[in-house]
Amino acid sequence: MKTKHSVAAVLALASASLAGPALADEGQWQPHQLTQLQSEFDRVGIELPASQVADLNQYPLNAVVGLGYCSASFVSPKGLVVTNHHCAYGAIQNNSSPENNLIEKGFLAGSMAGELPAGPQERLYVTEQVDDVTDQVIGQLSKDLHGKARYDAIQTNRKALISECESDPDYRCSVRAFHHGLEYFLIKQLMIKDVRLVYAPPEALGNFGGDIDNFEYPRHTADFTFVRGYVGKDGKPAEYSEDNVPYQPASFLKVNKSGVKLGDGVLVAGYPGRTSRYKLASEVNYSADWYYPTLLDTYYMTLDTIAEATQGNNAVEVKYASRVKSINNRLKKLLGLQDGFKATDIEGIKQSQEQAYLNWFSQSETRSAYADSYQALQDLLVDAHAQQQRHFYYNYATRADLLDTAIRLYRLAKESEKPNAEREMGYQERDLPMFKARLQRLQKKFAPQVDQALWLAYLNNYLAQDDSRQVPALNQALELNSSTTAESLTALVADFYSNTQLADADIRTGWIGKSVTDFEQSNDPFIKLAVALYDANMAQEADEKEMAGRLAEIRPQYMQAVVAYNTAKGKPVYPDANSTLRVSYAQVDGYPAADGVYKTPFTSVRGLVAKHTGEKPFIATDKVIQAHQNKAFGDYYRADLGLAEQVCGFFAFGCEPHAAKPLAVDSVPVNFLSSADTTGGNSGSPVMNGKGELVGLNFDSTYESITKDWYFNGKITRAIHVDIRYVLWLMSEIDNAEYLLEEMTLVD
Repeated sequence: MKTKHSVAAVLALASASLAGPALADEGQWQPHQLTQLQSEFDRVGIELPASQVADLNQYPLNAVVGLGYCSASFVSPKGLVVTNHHCAYGAIQNNSSPENNLIEKGFLAGSMAGELPAGPQERLYVTEQVDDVTDQVIGQLSKDLHGKARYDAIQTNRKALISECESDPDYRCSVRAFHHGLEYFLIKQLMIKDVRLVYAPPEALGNFGGDIDNFEYPRHTADFTFVRGYVGKDGKPAEYSEDNVPYQPASFLKVNKSGVKLGDGVLVAGYPGRTSRYKLASEVNYSADWYYPTLLDTYYMTLDTIAEATQGNNAVEVKYASRVKSINNRLKKLLGLQDGFKATDIEGIKQSQEQAYLNWFSQSETRSAYADSYQALQDLLVDAHAQQQRHFYYNYATRADLLDTAIRLYRLAKESEKPNAEREMGYQERDLPMFKARLQRLQKKFAPQVDQALWLAYLNNYLAQDDSRQVPALNQALELNSSTTAESLTALVADFYSNTQLADADIRTGWIGKSVTDFEQSNDPFIKLAVALYDANMAQEADEKEMAGRLAEIRPQYMQAVVAYNTAKGKPVYPDANSTLRVSYAQVDGYPAADGVYKTPFTSVRGLVAKHTGEKPFIATDKVIQAHQNKAFGDYYRADLGLAEQVCGFFAFGCEPHAAKPLAVDSVPVNFLSSADTTGGNSGSPVMNGKGELVGLNFDSTYESITKDWYFNGKITRAIHVDIRYVLWLMSEIDNAEYLLEEMTLVD
């Protein structure tokens, strides 16, 4: 890995990492930070040197893969990748129909010849290089640049770095902000464009417990799926072709068939999405009081609308299955955040932290600027939150698939009139393949009658708001006013869908490359509306960029103060998650879930069968039930995973471990807990033992842990993982996936 530490803040970060132990197993660490954490590796029982794990060119990090929204890992020399079932849900849906519903019945290719295209948007990203480019992005910016001007200057510098990095078309590059803009790193990733579905369990197992069990424990879920990356015969990434060959990764994870036991150290590597550990108490308050409740109402409305519009139509239900699953997941998380804010006074905790910062700032005149940055950020957040409230309902009112498509297509035509380097990100030449793929993929997840119902629901919600949250351009274009009736709005929306051609995939993609004049002369109602809204959309975007530029100036100043404070106190500092490669270390462990309730770290097939009701979402397949009854456990039976010793110690009975009644798994382990610091995006992350061997897949968090996006409580924060022994058992004893097992390297 190439990393240059060129700014004082990075040096402060490194010294902070050296200064003392982490709080519990907290931390989503950038790989280069791991070299400063050898003592933590020793503490939890990681045998691999921290320096090796920090190296992107060495095992095991060079086997870790990003999907763009989830995490995964190579597990064979032939490009075989394992991730979560819910991460591959879109690929499964892409190959499903009412007549051949792979979501319900599962899929096993049987051979490479039977593997199915995952879809035109699916990618595998392998991070090969990370460079500190803070100086190139913000080091030379004039102090006179503020607001949108500052935002635009940062974007110009980012685009220049990306363009240079992507001189090799096999790579996808990005420049990401760390510590909320205090640092910037250039990420270079090999992009594999031909991804195929290999093996997925039926939804009854892959989503056992469904939304009821989501974020709950105990869990009994086979949340895994295998895909494979293919490249051209020259070994370079290529679009899908029958002539392509399996990708040969630089490394792949060995799979440890013995798994883990209580107290074992584990590593979790992947691409966590977003955390808010360094945000202010006022941001907790705003999220709890307005943003989260408003999102919840919108999610409920969306789900109800989809359910009503798809009722009795299996083909349409399949198309919207992935979207419904995603919204349900976000909804459950928001409910957990709301409950978590009530159970733990996170706002109060952050207020105490901020007061400690301010007290420290006041101890020295040289730190007065830190206090100023804190107050400036507090003041700016008032404006930022008001802006979000102004824009929220309009954003949803223009989010229906066909209208959103028209808006994006017209924006592409407008951006295409500019030199490529000056175009908005998302509309440059580099973006066109994915832009087209998105339009094509829409056909598999869209139905006009459902989109129509959603747009009508969003418009009604928008019109229920006061004038400050409405946009005159939309009202004028649709002739909306206070006298608009429900009947007239319904008729208006229906007329749009009756007269558009954008529901046709070929016509939709055919608009790519057309001129602005072509759009302005179109009679398609959605195209006409997109043209009418363009100026208003650009004005709103400029407003948002102005705020982003102001935040990009003030928040890094505050983060510099936070880093300085923690450095002085000897506490390690890691950046908030931002969908870049991170590593967490942890131990296999249970937790006290409530007064008198202790949750042990392993579940089993025995528990799965006991939970079986025969009705969704608690269906253990006949093969699994029969195998359990026949004790067909193969090599994966476990009688005891050390639970007796833990309970004995936890409740402090003073008993001898050997005298305690064994809390036996007495079956095949299914899921297990660890203290790993994870969040959304870590789904599919490989869970590795101290030797870097695959022992599980991260797929969820406990309900009590949801608030860890804001605050990490080491006593109760637990991640939930699929036990690799359950995966191997299903492959060998249930589904006869022997050809895949032979392809993998299994070790004891």
